[in-house]
Amino acid sequence: MQLPEQKIISIRRLAQVFNNTSATYKFYWFISILEIYAKKQESKITIHEIIARMIANAWYPVHYFRLSFGLQDMFSESIKEIQAITNIAVDIDKDTLQALLMSNTDKRVRSLMNNFSLQVPYRFLSPWIPYTSDRNMMESSRVFQNDCLYSITSDKTIVINEKWCEYLLKNNKILLDFCYWNLTMYLQSKNPNVPDLANKLIKPILRNALTLQRAYWEIVFDAGIEIECIYTGKILRKESYDLEHFIPWSFVAHDLQWNLLPSDKVTNCSKGNKLPSLDLYFSKFVATQKYGLDIVFSGHPHNKKLEDFTVFGFPASDLAKMSLYNFNQLYYKTVSPMVQIAENMGFEQWER
Repeated sequence: MQLPEQKIISIRRLAQVFNNTSATYKFYWFISILEIYAKKQESKITIHEIIARMIANAWYPVHYFRLSFGLQDMFSESIKEIQAITNIAVDIDKDTLQALLMSNTDKRVRSLMNNFSLQVPYRFLSPWIPYTSDRNMMESSRVFQNDCLYSITSDKTIVINEKWCEYLLKNNKILLDFCYWNLTMYLQSKNPNVPDLANKLIKPILRNALTLQRAYWEIVFDAGIEIECIYTGKILRKESYDLEHFIPWSFVAHDLQWNLLPSDKVTNCSKGNKLPSLDLYFSKFVATQKYGLDIVFSGHPHNKKLEDFTVFGFPASDLAKMSLYNFNQLYYKTVSPMVQIAENMGFEQWER
């Protein structure tokens, strides 16, 4: 990804900040600087504030999507430890989380946060200032050697180089995209089997309303044959059911029809982002999906949501003709490995 040029500063050095990166610290460090500076437009930023923002930015990918940051990266483990100490909600707004972390006085939390200030502020400047020691980096940064991005002061703050201020503001969105693109490339190597990883780095503002998905199942309800909740055996009503992600949304990060089915509302809330037992529920899940697909295809063969099933390598017309046994086998080849990967990432199994 190419960065916009600027005559008075070296963009080439900026483009090198993520070279030879073996952890996520640098990505979240720069992302947090960009966000804080764009919001406050003050060149002096405390390292404590940047670290609080780093944790807030990584909070959702670590806790909700269970992404691995790699064996050498202690950032995610420290974030989990901070959550265990503070009991802060997983889905908290990141501005609120940042404020809570900055005001937290627990010595254990402060110690974990201070650990991140030991290297990354200095190492980040290595494209401009060859690293020798933290002390030398600090001294060289104070005179903005090679027009480095910021200086590091003795009172644990950074000061943005005046030459960079306009560039950071003018190109803030591009620079954030640059950071997230590089972070995605890095994390993809640590999570090779995780679907849609790029959409798991930022907490979505709003989840989709599932309007088309509900309309699909309401065709089935309108056919007049009863649908049972696969988890409770209760007969579901068109007026009062939830759409449930069989494999949690927090793993698949999509709302494709093949993974959605009607369920009892209480059960859906209870299951949350946990994994269902394939031994207990898989056959019922597949049978419900086959029943739904057959009914929708027979009356509405051009329904857009039927396209969601092409993930199995067959058009809806072929799937509708397929026996339940073959349909089950096809589903199992896709679902079983995904559930295993999710388990390996730490997703818990649901017990009703």
